[in-house]
Amino acid sequence: MTTVNRPPVSHHHPQTASLRDGTSRLRPRRSCLAVPGSNPRFLEKAQGLPADQVFLDLEDACAPLAKPEARHTIVKFLNEGDWTGKTRVVRVNDWTTEWTYRDVVTVVEGAGPNLDCIMLPKVQDAQQVVALDLLLTQIEKTMGFEVGRIGIEAQIENAQGLNNVNEIAQASPRVETIIFGPADFMASINMKSLVVGEQPPGYPADAYHFILMKILMAARANNLQAIDGPYLQIRNVDGYREVAQRAAALGFDGKWVLHPGQVEASNEIFSPSQEDYDHAELILDAYDYYTSEAGGKKGSAMLGDEMIDEASRKMALVVSGKGRAAGMRRTSKFEIPEG
Repeated sequence: MTTVNRPPVSHHHPQTASLRDGTSRLRPRRSCLAVPGSNPRFLEKAQGLPADQVFLDLEDACAPLAKPEARHTIVKFLNEGDWTGKTRVVRVNDWTTEWTYRDVVTVVEGAGPNLDCIMLPKVQDAQQVVALDLLLTQIEKTMGFEVGRIGIEAQIENAQGLNNVNEIAQASPRVETIIFGPADFMASINMKSLVVGEQPPGYPADAYHFILMKILMAARANNLQAIDGPYLQIRNVDGYREVAQRAAALGFDGKWVLHPGQVEASNEIFSPSQEDYDHAELILDAYDYYTSEAGGKKGSAMLGDEMIDEASRKMALVVSGKGRAAGMRRTSKFEIPEG
């Protein structure tokens, strides 16, 4: 028996939105760590945590009087910190406030080359994304930065935003992710619960299923990632796991983490198991072989007791992409049948 060596494939999700240089915008985001932009101690500590993404927050985690200084603190840490292996994001304030434009101008002019995305909270319609895109483009042109490199993450936090989520997802080629913001959303629809992300008492099903699926469909229809929001009981890791597993089961790419104790759980939950990752890679190898000249140019074939075909390949690509993005290594190889 011989083994087949398949050429490396993209380490990102198979649905690919690309920058001009061909780089995928679909970066690993299993764990998205929130860090107050006004807290240097937390900004320092965040650099050493194994989160896929870190977002430095100028919105809810930053008091109004602290925002002007926090902008400059964020610029300093983006430029001088070691964020190796992490997607670097800043959450600015939403467009209904007086802080947004200055957040964007100060941060992007000061640290644009060391910034991957701007997160825009409380997005209610596509024009708010368009406005941010235009402002980013003007800053990039003025500063001589690469135009279009900085992405946008759109956070859905109320009923109007959810109603417009498809248009929001299509509003700019910069958009990379659609994020569910549960706390403000729960308040906006008068949900009867004070525990962010938990089910309201007395409801017999999943009260978030429609919301999460609508966000997920908008994201997938536009080759974007879908990210679940925070779970505020930060010391209840079991509760976090339960909520995160719900989103992962639907197909979400990751979830916010508010505490170092949640990072490991999120990375684990939004990665495939070793067994599933190995199986996905075997399916891809087997499909490549059996559809080739050497394998008989078959449209479907058997892998052990399992029939595989083009649909199997597409499903395997999703799992393989998530595993590779998580840095997983396969532990089995496809053996070409003799004869």
